[in-house]
Amino acid sequence: MNSIEINFDGLVGPTHNYAGLAPGNLASARNRGQVSHPREAALQGLEKMRLLAEMGVPQGVLPPQHRPDVALLRRLGFEGSDAGLLERAHREAPHLLAACASAAAMWAANAATVSASADTSDGRVHFTPANLATNLHRAIEADTTTRALRAIFADPDRFVVHDPLPAALGDEGAANHTRLAPSHGEPGVEFFVYGRGAGAAEHANKAADAPLRFPARQTLEASLAIIRRHGLDPRRVVVARQHPAAIDAGVFHNDVIAVGHLGLLLCHQRAWVDQAKVIRAIRLAYGRRGAEHLRLIEVPDRDVPLADAVRTYLFNSQLVTLPAEPDGPGEPTAIGCPATLLCPTEALKTASTRRFIDSLPARRGRPIAKVLPVDVRQSMRNGGGPACLRLRVPLRGREIAAVHPGVLWTPALHAKLAAWINRHYRESLGPADLADPHLLRESRDGLDELSRMLGLGAIYPFQW
Repeated sequence: MNSIEINFDGLVGPTHNYAGLAPGNLASARNRGQVSHPREAALQGLEKMRLLAEMGVPQGVLPPQHRPDVALLRRLGFEGSDAGLLERAHREAPHLLAACASAAAMWAANAATVSASADTSDGRVHFTPANLATNLHRAIEADTTTRALRAIFADPDRFVVHDPLPAALGDEGAANHTRLAPSHGEPGVEFFVYGRGAGAAEHANKAADAPLRFPARQTLEASLAIIRRHGLDPRRVVVARQHPAAIDAGVFHNDVIAVGHLGLLLCHQRAWVDQAKVIRAIRLAYGRRGAEHLRLIEVPDRDVPLADAVRTYLFNSQLVTLPAEPDGPGEPTAIGCPATLLCPTEALKTASTRRFIDSLPARRGRPIAKVLPVDVRQSMRNGGGPACLRLRVPLRGREIAAVHPGVLWTPALHAKLAAWINRHYRESLGPADLADPHLLRESRDGLDELSRMLGLGAIYPFQW
């Protein structure tokens, strides 16, 4: 096998809860304060991984983060024992306690931006962990994410895991990055989407162009910095700006309105500013590697209204290409291999998105031959669909062998993780439970066991 794409899914953490912490994430806001089900959420995510792995799509796992983050509460001025400061934070500043207890790292699409070795100037796979600086509950993820990635991709001859960018340059990771290529091992187009400029930079949005209802998160400067540090060829890079109307409709990341895989790009008509120009630029950049094989499905607003797309997370589906048949080519490519779309079950319950899904197998050339609905309801209620849960990492032969094997999905690991979840996760969790000191101990015990199970060493501060 010359090249593959491994989908690294974030394991849902033991403190999975509905705090509604992210402005612009409509699903999260709708379910604020509701009782969540951490055990069910983690098992749903694990089941999605199993489904893909058994279809032949390689899977890996990213561990949850340590929550509640009592160290942050201490930095915010809460003192005393762990139990005492949790109780005080719940009484005086429940929004801060909720931020410190967030399990949002489950959405691994925000973990980092990844550039394939075929695209980089030094021939190594580059990772930039996202700083997620827009929201406190996510900004506290970057350090642990960096340690985990450096433990998994430890070979310096094959991988570079950079430090996160400075917080002034808001970076939301691969949720705003798409790679299009003839195969996972060939040079491709890296497509970056931003929502705003940083500070008074030349390209900062004018007030008239800015979204009016919700904040834009990804900065242009962060995307440009990643392009430079990853050593990408400018001729094969496209940068576009999110449409402000889409942001105001709840498109807080580009992966809520578009998804791409190999030589296929699926997007809504209202995804980007000057969309026709953006599409021409993508076709031109991809054309250096065979424009005839780039396939685009642009969904008109009249067919799927923007509100329906956001509510159902149609575009937050996963696009995957299944391995070729034994008598076929040796690896998935963009040529002649129809994709499979893993969509949330919610997309089948709205008339417009259901009609679009039903139309896919009949499209000319069958770019998407199969649609598989998956139940990730617990994640959906908190604002993340199937694509939010995974970080795509394209790898070539020697790079595959250099990945830490303890995190790669196998039936045996699946069984261990399911048993681990059932031992350590609560069936339900409400807002008041976040102050329970027993939850902190349960989380620490479970994550300590998990890091040893995966062979990652001491990646959490409480282990030092």
